[in-house]
This record gives sequence, C-alpha cells and structure tokens, in this order.
Amino acid sequence: MSPIVIAGPCVIESLEILESVAKELKRLNALLGLEIIFKASFDKANRTSLKSFRGPGIKQGLKMLSLVKERYKLRILTDIHEAWQAKEAAQVADVLQIPAFLCRQTDLLVAAAKTGKIINIKKAQFLSGKDMRYPYEKVFDSGAKEIWLTERGNSFGYNNLIVDFRNIPDMLEITPHVIMDCTHSVQRPGSGNGSTGGDRRFVPAMAKAAKAFGATGFFFEVHPDPEKALSDGPNMLYLKDLEKVLRSVL
Repeated sequence: MSPIVIAGPCVIESLEILESVAKELKRLNALLGLEIIFKASFDKANRTSLKSFRGPGIKQGLKMLSLVKERYKLRILTDIHEAWQAKEAAQVADVLQIPAFLCRQTDLLVAAAKTGKIINIKKAQFLSGKDMRYPYEKVFDSGAKEIWLTERGNSFGYNNLIVDFRNIPDMLEITPHVIMDCTHSVQRPGSGNGSTGGDRRFVPAMAKAAKAFGATGFFFEVHPDPEKALSDGPNMLYLKDLEKVLRSVL
C-alpha cells in the first residue's frame, strides 16, 4: 500500500505559488504512482507575532484551494482553528486538519468530525503519543469515519523540538494511520526574533526514521523559494527537492 503523502506551502501566499506547487505534485503523482494531498492554510491563526503574515482568510483562501482542486485534480487538506470554520472548509477540503496546539479543543474536534471528512489531528507539543487516545475518541465518538494522527515533535526546553519516535507505534495502537510531519518537527519555535526558525537539512532523516518506526504517511511543507516564504521558511523543503526525499522513503 502506498503511504499517505501530504505536501504544500505553509500558508496561501498567492495563486501563483499554489499553482507552481500543484503542478509539481501532479507530476510526482504520475511519476511515482502516488496521490499526494495538497496542503495549504487559508489562515495561520497561531503565528508567533501579531505582525506575522496570516494568509488571505477563509473566503478567498477556499476559493483558491477550490481552483487548485479542480484544475490539478488533487485532494485538499487545510487546517481549521475555530469550530465555525469546519463546515465552510469541508465544502472544499477532503481532509480537515486540527493544529497541534488545538488538539484538545473539544468543540473544534466535534465540529470537524460532524462534517464527515477525514480528520487529521496533529499531536500537541506537550502530549505523548498515548495521550492522543482522547482527542481521537472525541472525534470518533462524534461520527468521524477515518482519523489520522500526526507526530510533530515535543518541547523539551526553549526554542527547540525533540521527536520521540516511540510516539509513532504508540499512536498506531490507536489508529492505523499515523503521519510523520517531517518539516514542522525540525522547527525551532520562537528562535527567529518574533518568528519560528528551523533546520530543513534534517527533514530527509526524519522521514526515514519515521518509516523505520512504522509511520504510514509523511507530511512535507514545500515552497519554490523557502528563503522568501512568509511562514515557516527555515523548516520548509525546496519544492525541487521533494522528489528526491520521496524516493528515499518509498
């Protein structure tokens, strides 16, 4: 069975960037026999600074994601931050993602589950893999039919994340679908003077290690030029490097 692969820019910056990424994902799908799911956020409500770029908002953002979906025949994943956004986002998205910081927000989880979409819950930086049983149960008991859990590292000190890969088999005891977020896990939160830093050179190793621990999917944030990205640039992969990284774990 092919792994679940999620890829795309952190936040919607422009239609031009969305299409640039979508074209490459469509090419890789055909080349590698995959069905890469396109990811981008219409709003990044959890940025470090009030001055940080957040995206175009839900109305315009969903229009742009809908265009990508129709034009490039890609499934769409986007995250939601408030319960009221679930129903609107579900009109376009095939997968609704719960951000790590919000994975214990009951109303958000219940609203997402009620849409009938696949729900991807990112494990909080302050929880263990075993703790994710409770967010999973909230979503399952609210009607979700397919639930994924995503590992993205834990906070052990200032401005850094550490991945305990034992979380992957622990979460596989809860659900058969556990994703490794290979790019957010190399973040250095708050290390960039009001923004999040990171170190993308460790992304391929994160993917390989996660595979060894049984991960059934991989999440990569990619951008044509991460150095100019408006969110998460230091930990995003260059779009041109995605094929090489995917081949290393397939």
